[in-house]
Amino acid sequence: MTMTFDYNNIKSNIIYHKVEGYKYTYGTAGFRTKAELLDSVMYKVGILATLRSKKLNGATIGVMITASHNPEEDNGVKLVDPRGEMLEQSWESYATALANANDGESLAEAVEQIVTAHDINLEAPAHVIYAHDTRPSCPELVKALEAGLGASGAKYTSYGLKTTPMLHYLVRCINTANTNDAYGEPTEEGYYKKLADAFKMAVAGKPRLSTLHVDCANGVGAPKLSELMQFIPSDILSVSIVNDDITTLGKLNKDCGADYVKTRQQAPLGSSISPGDRWCSYDGDADRLVYYYSNSDGIFKLLDGDKIAGLAAMFIMELVHSAGIDSIKVGVVQTAYANGSSTNYLTHVLKVPVSCVNTGVKHLHHEAEKYDIGVYFEANGHGTVLFSPEALHTIKTIEAKTPAQQRAITQLQALTELINQTVGDAISDMLLVEAILTNRQCTLEEWDSAYTDLPNRLVKVVVADRHIFKTTNAERTLVEPEGLQKNIDDHVAKYSQGRSFVRASGTEDAVRVYAEAATRAETDELAYKISLLVFNEAGGVGKPPMMP
Repeated sequence: MTMTFDYNNIKSNIIYHKVEGYKYTYGTAGFRTKAELLDSVMYKVGILATLRSKKLNGATIGVMITASHNPEEDNGVKLVDPRGEMLEQSWESYATALANANDGESLAEAVEQIVTAHDINLEAPAHVIYAHDTRPSCPELVKALEAGLGASGAKYTSYGLKTTPMLHYLVRCINTANTNDAYGEPTEEGYYKKLADAFKMAVAGKPRLSTLHVDCANGVGAPKLSELMQFIPSDILSVSIVNDDITTLGKLNKDCGADYVKTRQQAPLGSSISPGDRWCSYDGDADRLVYYYSNSDGIFKLLDGDKIAGLAAMFIMELVHSAGIDSIKVGVVQTAYANGSSTNYLTHVLKVPVSCVNTGVKHLHHEAEKYDIGVYFEANGHGTVLFSPEALHTIKTIEAKTPAQQRAITQLQALTELINQTVGDAISDMLLVEAILTNRQCTLEEWDSAYTDLPNRLVKVVVADRHIFKTTNAERTLVEPEGLQKNIDDHVAKYSQGRSFVRASGTEDAVRVYAEAATRAETDELAYKISLLVFNEAGGVGKPPMMP
């Protein structure tokens, strides 16, 4: 359905806030809150997507309705730019302004500010595609989104139930179709075939590993992984899908999924893991991945985003060297939450350049673009690998001089297709890990032995005003409140391999205190002392922190 852009239409169809005075903020994850508070926001997001497309001469913009790893009663929405990347950061404030407009006149004023600031031709075409996860609130929110798209005159298409990374893939495919950098076929089957064909090429001639148990968090990853596996023979990859109930209310992300496993440092509730078993977990919209296993003593062992980054960087560097492509430089991007042992391994063992940036996918993604091949993963399991246009051209066109060189080049070519370069993708990242482990005929325990994580702890401290906390040095050093960082440093200096930093939450009046040290006892004590320090000196609220 398509119409012209009509201010009166936009004003007369406005959906009003359910809670007066509620403030919405568009951040790295888009809008995310209780589902019942989002219908008014969806209407405005439809309008913003239309304006964004018009600004970009009719390029297709994506809208994804999901709250990722959040509880089922939450939901959210975010926009996807034409190359499958996050919404341009300068437009986030427009999203916030539109969302908080609660009458026709203020909405029209917020729209007019965007139109004027960017000289948008309202007669230009607008194309928007959208998808959603399995949450029961999605159908009603889709209706509100469609109302906004219709009122603002966009041509819009629903892609139904999809993982978040699949929508990012589709947006890029649509916008690059019939160009020199066409990304793929803009269909669900096109996504499956691209990944399946690349995986088969990457593991050709290698014995299959044992079955991988995949916890899909009772989310959209379950049906989509099941559909993908129709394109990969079981003698090449064997998976067993668990936590795949997407119909029973209340099950999404409940006691399972990547976030649960990472934060609890334990397997999904009810799972039985024996030594030698191979396990991984997605989150609710399948954009995070963590691996884990039980060692010979029955102790749970986590292989998080840091471990995946190390594995990917090691394998890609080996292939680049074996292919004889000295011009390609590999780099890794981390945040302050990366375990100190992983940074040490990358820097001193692999000898790969490492950048540290502020928390948030958009920061990692942009930094990774500075390398020929940029590997980025957050510790939570969200990440991917980016290949520069020059690196892609070199990998595609270089001629081998030996059979060994040819094997490495073929595998690099396969990886460029296997990896979803638009965004972190649990399914794609799982296939990347499986391809590497298959090539090396490597167990999870052998992978884990590359380095040992320092014990670490993350503590939330509720404060009166999170905005008083200002950081520098990629959020690792406090500038304000003045003097607090020196006190933190004084405590840290007393612990072997101690490290701690404090950063404000992006969504609530709280700060996160991260601590690591050589032993679990030292780590817990350091985390407690820094948390108490913050509570006492920077406006802690409620009960003071307790020793773990």
